Amino acid sequence: MARSKPNILVTGTPGVGKTTFCEALAGSTQLQHLEVSKMVREKRLYKEWDDELDCSIFDEEMVYDALEPLLEAGGCLIDFHSSAFLDDGLLDLVVVLRADTSTLYDRLERRHYPESKVKQNVEAEIFQTCLDEAREAFEETELAIWELPHDTEEHMQEALERVQEFAQSYTPG
Repeated sequence: MARSKPNILVTGTPGVGKTTFCEALAGSTQLQHLEVSKMVREKRLYKEWDDELDCSIFDEEMVYDALEPLLEAGGCLIDFHSSAFLDDGLLDLVVVLRADTSTLYDRLERRHYPESKVKQNVEAEIFQTCLDEAREAFEETELAIWELPHDTEEHMQEALERVQEFAQSYTPG
């Protein structure tokens, strides 16, 4: 059965603004915001805990199984830092949000992340880890991957308009 609404993955390094972006986009598109990190915590979709970074190490299979029925129905905004475990057949667009490293550093500091976690995430942004993961995961597909800056309010508005246009013009199949 074809989905009547698109599924859009919004990915990027922690701190680039995925959740802020998805909350704004959900309000203007009637798409359901799926904050996967929150889902992992609440439904315990992990098997390990990293004490040094103070975070769970999610179980790809458990997360996929929780997301699959929602994605099959369509109309989802998937907010997560990882994309490799998702099925391209259930996605219609991948948006990789990017941030300047000084902006990212400030955002992570405001979250009171441990210095090791701040450093790891800033390095991930420098080395474009999330962008490369998305490109590699979907390189053999027709799935569009948009790299969009998300440092300023102006960047956010431009990105929102572009993705809103995609969602509004979506046609199944």
